Amino acid sequence: MRKTIALAATLAVAPLSAWAEGKTHHVAFHVDQNDPHVLNMALNNAKNLTQYYAEQGDEVVIEMVTYGPGLHMLIEGKTPVKDRIETLSLELPITFSACGNTIANIEKKTGAPVTLLEEAQVVSSGAARLVELQEEGYSYLRP
Repeated sequence: MRKTIALAATLAVAPLSAWAEGKTHHVAFHVDQNDPHVLNMALNNAKNLTQYYAEQGDEVVIEMVTYGPGLHMLIEGKTPVKDRIETLSLELPITFSACGNTIANIEKKTGAPVTLLEEAQVVSSGAARLVELQEEGYSYLRP
């Protein structure tokens, strides 16, 4: 009986990361605000998660999905975080997704093409992409 209690007590205080050693974690970030603080927080979260899981012996795969006002994160000449995106895309296993619906709406409104950072990939719908990622087992974070 005591061994069972001791084992249960040990398991109760074991760090959650002990259960996940050697895992690959998948995380979807939802960025829909054009606020430099929020954009930097999302990038900080991505970097911190990657470092945390690396220390645990795990890997992390991140997709940052932007739409609505958050698309500005990936628009050339408008993003306040261009340098950070360039650097982090070389350091982290991260994908930056831009909503095709938002791009089409901006182009229709302005009459000019939207130029994205080279790190960006276009997805049909940012909202639908977040749903798809969650259906694939990605954890969802919104900074």
